[in-house]
Amino acid sequence: MAESQDGQALVHPFPPVGPLTREAYEDLRHVEQSNDLALTHHLGSVDDLPRPWLPATCSSVDLREEVWDWLDAVVDWLNTEYVWLGEDEIPGCWPLHPHLVHELGVVADQRRRATLTLNSDLLEEWHRYCLPAFFDRLRARTRGCCETGHTGPPAGARITRYRSESQQARRAGWYRADLLAATEPTGRPRSVPRLVVSDGFVVDPRTGEIS
Repeated sequence: MAESQDGQALVHPFPPVGPLTREAYEDLRHVEQSNDLALTHHLGSVDDLPRPWLPATCSSVDLREEVWDWLDAVVDWLNTEYVWLGEDEIPGCWPLHPHLVHELGVVADQRRRATLTLNSDLLEEWHRYCLPAFFDRLRARTRGCCETGHTGPPAGARITRYRSESQQARRAGWYRADLLAATEPTGRPRSVPRLVVSDGFVVDPRTGEIS
């Protein structure tokens, strides 16, 4: 491996996955390539198989810990090997940014797949499309936040408001009005109740107003 003047390697290999993560990938590969479901029956439901690029699907504590360690190493690798300008640096608080977690899992998985191929085609695709698009979205979504420390989402107040009981009741009124209108027999006049009660709130389903 080529070394710089200070004795450090000039480039570093992509971080490998751990044994449990490799096993998860092997299970998925067997299911994908098998033409006989009986051969993969021992793996359980395909829908329940963990996808390492989606940490939320990794319910095993040991596997989930290993995936976090892998993604952490990938972020360090990306910041070292691909970031030159500060605006592209992935912040150290990335685990507190769900949007980054979701994206980094895919970026890492795509790069892992490119590493396994016997030619550079997938790596060229990753360089041309996957990584630049990720950095574009990173800049657009963080916009200099967390440069000196983690900050909460600017849209936090809106998220809290969306989850409030009054907002939930308002949306429930709209949903019920839609169900009533969409399921009435054809040819009969549609009647939408003026007021409905949802979770203790009286809601006008046509306007969403709460009484």
